[in-house]
Amino acid sequence: MSTIILNKMAQLKLHGMLRTYQSLLDNRQHHNLTHDEFINTLIQAEWEDKEHKKVTRHLKSARFRYAASIEELNFTGDRGLDKTQVLHLADGCYIDKKENLLITGPTGVGKSYLASALGHQACQLGYRTLYYNAQKLFAKLKMTKADGSYAKEIGRIEKQDLLIIDDFGLAHLDNTARMILMEIIEDRHGRKSTIIASQLPVAQWYEVIGESTVADAILDRMVHTAHRMDLKGQSLRKK
Repeated sequence: MSTIILNKMAQLKLHGMLRTYQSLLDNRQHHNLTHDEFINTLIQAEWEDKEHKKVTRHLKSARFRYAASIEELNFTGDRGLDKTQVLHLADGCYIDKKENLLITGPTGVGKSYLASALGHQACQLGYRTLYYNAQKLFAKLKMTKADGSYAKEIGRIEKQDLLIIDDFGLAHLDNTARMILMEIIEDRHGRKSTIIASQLPVAQWYEVIGESTVADAILDRMVHTAHRMDLKGQSLRKK
């Protein structure tokens, strides 16, 4: 009977249940459990297995720049990195509330690592997350306009619970990139969360975006209700 049950679990791809049931049989622990405890143990094992696989899929599809974590962030020194604020963001409530986060500061102070750490945390909490370098994002979407897959890709971005745009502002946006950014922000405004990391202060983003009307529309949706983190200090890379 046990062999039949194990085979059926395998056929149904209940891998968490299968491993736990096999372990209970091998250790003869199933005799010590009530029926309710036995069923609960199997269901809990299957739930944990599926959750682990979901997190693994989220992490793989996010394509983070760094394998970062909240636990490894360096809060020492006068870097403008508020531990209380970071831990508050780490619980994912800002994603539930569809709020944005803007991370600014000079090169090397840990903006990308911080953004990646918050992205990893979002994946661990079960949120669909996507990480992009700004220039690569615009270049890719320009290419999709040429091959006809733009609508599909922009739809994929819209569905992400959290979108991270890193290294924003390294180059001024041309008209195509400007309108792409406008569409992304418009699609996500009030519906999904976005993190933007940039070496430039937010006040200089107008110049980077160009075309004051579009810049006003984008920043009005991104800035006024966003969480802000302005990092400072010497480059951590030099240290």
